Amino acid sequence: MIEELNLGEVPSVFICPISLEPMQDPVTLCTGQTYERSNIMKWFSLGHYTCPTTMQELWDDTVTPNTTLHHLTYTWFSQKYVQMKKRSEDAQGRASELLGNLKKVKGQARIQTLKELQRVVANHSTARKTVVDEGGVALLSSLLGPFTSYSVGSEVVAILVNLSLSSESKMSLMQPAKVSSVVDVLNEGSIETKINCVRLIETLMEEKDFRTEVVSSHSLLVALMRLVRDKRHPNGHLPGLGLLRSISALKEVRGLIVSIGAIPQLLGLIPVLNPECVEIALFVLDVLSTVPEGKQALKDCSNTIPTMVKLLMRITECCTDYALSILWSVCKLSPEECSLTAVDAGLAAKLLLVIQSGCSPVLKQRAAELLKLCSLNYSDTIFMSKCKLTRTIQ
Repeated sequence: MIEELNLGEVPSVFICPISLEPMQDPVTLCTGQTYERSNIMKWFSLGHYTCPTTMQELWDDTVTPNTTLHHLTYTWFSQKYVQMKKRSEDAQGRASELLGNLKKVKGQARIQTLKELQRVVANHSTARKTVVDEGGVALLSSLLGPFTSYSVGSEVVAILVNLSLSSESKMSLMQPAKVSSVVDVLNEGSIETKINCVRLIETLMEEKDFRTEVVSSHSLLVALMRLVRDKRHPNGHLPGLGLLRSISALKEVRGLIVSIGAIPQLLGLIPVLNPECVEIALFVLDVLSTVPEGKQALKDCSNTIPTMVKLLMRITECCTDYALSILWSVCKLSPEECSLTAVDAGLAAKLLLVIQSGCSPVLKQRAAELLKLCSLNYSDTIFMSKCKLTRTIQ
């Protein structure tokens, strides 16, 4: 009962002050405070002989079963559980009824039916199971196609992302017309709808028989980048970048990602992203640097080198790794031009910092190789001065 009920509804008197979870075996201390037996016994075993809530020293470490509270707790949960079960059964029946209606209605009535089905499915696991068991996924999938309106498409996607999709269902949704319909919704939708589209596409990509051409779409990638760079809705950055990371892992699509201008867009976005998103963006840029057009696009961006230098030793070791890899790709492509720019941006000092840090040996080796590459264009004296080192370190 505890697992299936929303703990936000549970009266505070039933909650153990230590674990903040409902008590199943409440016991009371001499101070009058009540705790879950297992939690207070663990407190004692750690050598504490005080009341955790009041911090009073205990004059008696006896714990007394609180049978009244146990009875009240059990009664309250039992009543709630019966109510919840009834709601679940009602939700099952309503989901089944809505699926039946969906086969008959059209126009505005279809949209309203989908909206209600989406609400039921979002709130009840039993309704989700009913939709799957009664062939609802195939019915919903059939509503996606070249003539699907945005209103219908957005509701269908919102329902599908809440369901457990079989391999057969995923393969059906990979049909070009259905994918195109989802992409149209991704282009036009609210931020919530766009995130739902991203989640659905990611679900399709998990299928072992996934076909690369599903995401080899110029319009899909453009819509995805629009979501990623939308500064008004930062909650779309992480899901958008997550899908872009999955797509960029496919070698066949990397050139297309570069061709839509993803590299300058990601570089411009990095300063406003949170650390988790920065790491994903760097991963994508690093992957794109493995194709010739990606290397060239990174070299042609004036802020590639300053941004990567700034990120060294700033966020995580992974970020430093990706930044070093990108700098290596760019400097290797045009050693004289890019190495000079990198050193002027303070790269040499940052690389020495990496080498002296607690980073992994592989990372230190990469930093040493990049430092060597950058030093080839200078005399020793000038390069040392560029490193901005103290006399001792020199």
